[in-house]
Amino acid sequence: MGHVTKEGALAGPRVLEHMVDAVLYFESDGGSRYRVIRAVKNRFGAVNELGVFAMTDAGLKEVSNPSAIFLSARADDRAGSAVMVSREGTRPLLVEVQALVDESHLANPRRVAVGTDPQRLAMLLAVMHRHAGVGLGDQDVFINVVGGVRINETGSDLPISLAVKSSLAGRPLPGRLVSFGEIGLSGEVRPVYNGEERLREAASQGYQQAMVARANAPRRAIKGLDVIQIGSLAEALDKLAGL
Repeated sequence: MGHVTKEGALAGPRVLEHMVDAVLYFESDGGSRYRVIRAVKNRFGAVNELGVFAMTDAGLKEVSNPSAIFLSARADDRAGSAVMVSREGTRPLLVEVQALVDESHLANPRRVAVGTDPQRLAMLLAVMHRHAGVGLGDQDVFINVVGGVRINETGSDLPISLAVKSSLAGRPLPGRLVSFGEIGLSGEVRPVYNGEERLREAASQGYQQAMVARANAPRRAIKGLDVIQIGSLAEALDKLAGL
């Protein structure tokens, strides 16, 4: 038990966190029926584990396949939607990233990110302009991670960029395409950890194409999955135009 002081600081819980063996956060979005349990401290095991539960008439029930739940209402024929393979704790998780690009009537166009880092979004838009020729200086850009999930890893850079380009062009991405990868300031696409495990999870969910950094390409072919290897954001957008 703890409380918030008049200054807005937490009193109590932070002291207890140093004493206990594990700390779990029970998170929820007010408009969603799903609840997430996140482990932020585990003295004897892995941290950043994620458990997904659904609120039903009979109480909370575990969601054994959260990837299928988060993508169940996704429409393949809509521009501005991309699927990424994130990794929460020890499990890969497929989530949908949505982007909306619209003409701005403000002196300073808005950059709004829900479920991801707004500062990183601003950086990605600058990289898209400088190294891929995608100008967004007069456009409002909105990003949303569907399902109330928060993505903190850099592997979301590539799918966010693809979703933004898709919305700007008004052209949907291929429906069976997933992507992940970190984008550097010079426009290069860098690998992320556990790439092969993420690709296998995408294949198990029925996805047929994956766009990843060259270093994340699997050593052996994954049945039913065509892996598109890229080295830069500009190359990713060029290959996307031909899909």
